[in-house]
Amino acid sequence: MRTVARRITSILLSAVAATSCRAIGREPRPPIIQPGAPGSSSRVISRDDAVDLSNVQYTKADVQFMQSMIHHHAQALDMTALISSRTSREDIELLGGRIELSQADEIKMMQRWLEVRGQEVTSEHAHHLPGAVLMPGMLTPEEMDGLAAAKGAEFDRLFLEGMMKHHGGALSMVEELFSTPGAGQESEIFAFASDVVSDQKMEIDRMGAMLKEPRK
Repeated sequence: MRTVARRITSILLSAVAATSCRAIGREPRPPIIQPGAPGSSSRVISRDDAVDLSNVQYTKADVQFMQSMIHHHAQALDMTALISSRTSREDIELLGGRIELSQADEIKMMQRWLEVRGQEVTSEHAHHLPGAVLMPGMLTPEEMDGLAAAKGAEFDRLFLEGMMKHHGGALSMVEELFSTPGAGQESEIFAFASDVVSDQKMEIDRMGAMLKEPRK
């Protein structure tokens, strides 16, 4: 009986001690983790740093990234618009449909982001204007003409190779954004750019596999 009594007393004392520690704030708080940019490690930050991050504003580089990415996405839609009349591959039609839906939605999101912040809203037709500067990975007018002129297996190859190049350019644009001091930290920019990396890397892998398994 004495042994049982001592155990009960020990448990009660432990509970009181734990309660006392919580009451005076000695219980350790969970760390605050700041996600890293794609390819970078996350890091532990202080509560003061977390408050500062909540007030992060967009930068000139963020605005330029959004304007340029609209231009970039718009050409991808030009490419997917060619699919229905030039291929018989169902997998390419499905891929093109996914790209078209996601990038059309993202163009609207980027235009809205710019409009809300009072910045110049890039038209999705800007890349058709004479002298328009091509973003990384974008196809030249000659490459687009070649893609439009092709059909069947030749179109399939050119489309997959061209879209892989196109997606690779988008990854370069994100890398440049995150390497610019202060850029890419505003919450919407960070989330969007990170999604671009994960989604387009996955699609590049998928298209690479499709190139190795051509279908008639």
